[in-house]
Amino acid sequence: MEISKFNSIIEKSVIEHWDMDALTDYKGVTLQYKDVARKIEKLHIMFESSGIRKGDKIAMCGRNSAHWAVSFIATLTYGAVAVPILHEFIPEQIYNIVNHSEAKLLFAGDVVAPTLDAAKMPGLEGIIYIPDYSLILSRTDKLTYAREHLNEMYGRKYPKYFRKEHVKYYVEQSPDELALINYTSGTTGFSKGVMIPYRALWSNYDFAMDAIGSKHVKSGTNTLSILPMAHMYGMAFEFLFEFLHGCHIFYLTRIPSPAIIAQAFADIKPSIVIAVPLVIEKIIKKKVFPKLQNHRMKLLLNMPVINKKIKEKICEKVIYAFGNNFYEVIIGGAALNKDIEKFMHEIGFPYTVGYGATECAPIICYNDWHDFVPGSCGKAAKNMEVRIDSNSPSVVPGEILTRGPNVMLGYYKNEETTKQAIDSDGWFHTGDLGTMDSNGNVFIKGRSKNMLLGASGQNIYPEEIEDKLNSMPLVAESIVIQKDEKLIGLVYPDYDEIKNLGLSNEELDNIMEQNRQELNSAMPAYSKISAIRLREEEFEKTPKKSIKRFLYQN
Repeated sequence: MEISKFNSIIEKSVIEHWDMDALTDYKGVTLQYKDVARKIEKLHIMFESSGIRKGDKIAMCGRNSAHWAVSFIATLTYGAVAVPILHEFIPEQIYNIVNHSEAKLLFAGDVVAPTLDAAKMPGLEGIIYIPDYSLILSRTDKLTYAREHLNEMYGRKYPKYFRKEHVKYYVEQSPDELALINYTSGTTGFSKGVMIPYRALWSNYDFAMDAIGSKHVKSGTNTLSILPMAHMYGMAFEFLFEFLHGCHIFYLTRIPSPAIIAQAFADIKPSIVIAVPLVIEKIIKKKVFPKLQNHRMKLLLNMPVINKKIKEKICEKVIYAFGNNFYEVIIGGAALNKDIEKFMHEIGFPYTVGYGATECAPIICYNDWHDFVPGSCGKAAKNMEVRIDSNSPSVVPGEILTRGPNVMLGYYKNEETTKQAIDSDGWFHTGDLGTMDSNGNVFIKGRSKNMLLGASGQNIYPEEIEDKLNSMPLVAESIVIQKDEKLIGLVYPDYDEIKNLGLSNEELDNIMEQNRQELNSAMPAYSKISAIRLREEEFEKTPKKSIKRFLYQN
């Protein structure tokens, strides 16, 4: 397999699509590829003048926006290592990642910036405000000078104006060179910095070009970015592939409510829809299901002759809800609701479900919607091998293992965990359980690790939440489970202490509600607990004294 230089592809795309629209903040500014090139050039001058070296880490944390995207591409094409951070993380988690990654600079978005305390990130040389690249903090004279004299230095370097022939980017020296570090969680002790090499970015792009870029998504078409770019799924398939292919990417800069998303689909008419189940489920439940609930509709759906016609009509309506201009809807990042999937399959909706992991940047399995088998997550993606660690993979679930250029280099500063994840033959152990049919279709059967998935594909580590919950008043032990997208804390209280204090049931409930609110204030939105349920007896344990989680999932 010939692995191309990823940064050379970025350079080529910028030059080839020079006068085309590149990045738009929905209902806001549009940058053409040439505008992106000029902004990258200014950031490169600023990096260089302030003493940033190749291989230094540059973090970015903010909601999706055109300027976020530019800061990321500028980092890679300078030869620095990008550290994208989910904007939903609380400040404490952001500090952990910035400090652990040893980032020299941090690009901070408008909502994130006011919440940060720079004193908690002593290694930073500066914080740059994403909306206008102004300095929020500078700890070096070089950086202050560079920002103050940026336009002047740019003018001196390009006295006429900046043209295509001036675009010259740093090119990675080897496919294994580190491009970015993506943290799976922000909490110390649980956070793993996944080291993504250039080959993994290239291989995911190569896969996307093969699957949709060469045949179905043309340069110049509109695409919509809903998933956070700091998440590998959004990064690879709503940003990098499209940018390298000359598409016009629209960013929903506000928090995407179903109404905003529906309006955006209607306005933008994207040529491909990349989504997590929550977006699909909300649009179908809000826009389509209500119309099917009346008696007449139910009657028509049960009449075989009319049934087919009605289903075609419904399918048209659903396609219309997503802008009526896309090749297929690719769903990933979390489990899809079975009823919704059955419905989409029955009406002939062009959807497919993929499977990936941050550690594979992210793609592992995929199939075109024409060949997709409902209930599966596709077959091994281009460039990748997948196998099931089971004596009878089609019947007995085993751990899903994968190998190929998408696989990470390892976890940053964590050799022990890396060794557990990637074996001596190069197989990455996903921690997910699955089966595989004779045609190579993979069916996920559960997670052998305890990680839960948030509605938008965020990784939720129940141990992190339990850790905090267990240290709260009157909690003896707890586990966190997921029910209908909500997290619930099951708690076995300290009954001896309750008896000593002579507390009533009502007082106990009030204390637990206080615990819940306090716990939630220290958690990002997707890790908040919606209820605490009390248990009369202790949880059942394994010989190693850990709680038998599987007994309590329902």
